[in-house]
Amino acid sequence: MGLLSGKTAIITGAARGIGKALALKFAEEGANIAFTDLVIDENGEATRREIEAKGVKCLAYASNAANFDETEEIVKKIHADFGQIDILVNNAGITKDGLMLRMSEAQWDAVINVNLKSAFNFIHACLPIMMRQRGGSIINMSSVVGVHGNAGQANYAASKAGMIALAKSVAQEMGSRGIRANSIAPGFIETEMTHQLPEEVRKDWMQKIPLRRGGQTDDVANVAVFLASDLSAYVTGQVIQVDGGMNT
Repeated sequence: MGLLSGKTAIITGAARGIGKALALKFAEEGANIAFTDLVIDENGEATRREIEAKGVKCLAYASNAANFDETEEIVKKIHADFGQIDILVNNAGITKDGLMLRMSEAQWDAVINVNLKSAFNFIHACLPIMMRQRGGSIINMSSVVGVHGNAGQANYAASKAGMIALAKSVAQEMGSRGIRANSIAPGFIETEMTHQLPEEVRKDWMQKIPLRRGGQTDDVANVAVFLASDLSAYVTGQVIQVDGGMNT
């Protein structure tokens, strides 16, 4: 029996990267998986089959997480398909970096909508279901830049800081209903995106990390399993930084 056996998890933006790692780890722990992405292409379908091969039920849904009405409908469909929603991981996110003086309104709006508004949309849609079930775990995938800020990422940092405050507020509102809400703030995690960085940038990052290495997607997924499972039954409203100590 896995730590998440008998539970159903929604993970947004999970066709690749950290979201995919979370979905696979949750499946290994016995959770049925509903994952969303803007488009479910061949890669998304391959991810679905890979998750399903873990012996759990897995369905993929094309969804614009930033669209409120579309999210409400997708969550209704997921609930109908699975019969329950126990875990929500708000992982969908984008970056549109630029210095504040040069940042356009479109860059700001796009990042806030995809990163922060999508979390509101999914939490808003899932809460009534979790309330009827008298329990649930919500995990917002934030970032260390949401805790400490970062030059050239005002929009991204603001969206990730907002996700932390959102989870803390939901934790206070929903604790009496048995619903927990926490945030994970990854640091430098080895993904396709970070592999594209110039080598000198990667070396500079490593020098700032006490553990002297980048994190793996499984490092984040393991913390997510903890927060999703009953191991963290008395943990809510918290932010766990998975950053190798870079911001201690």
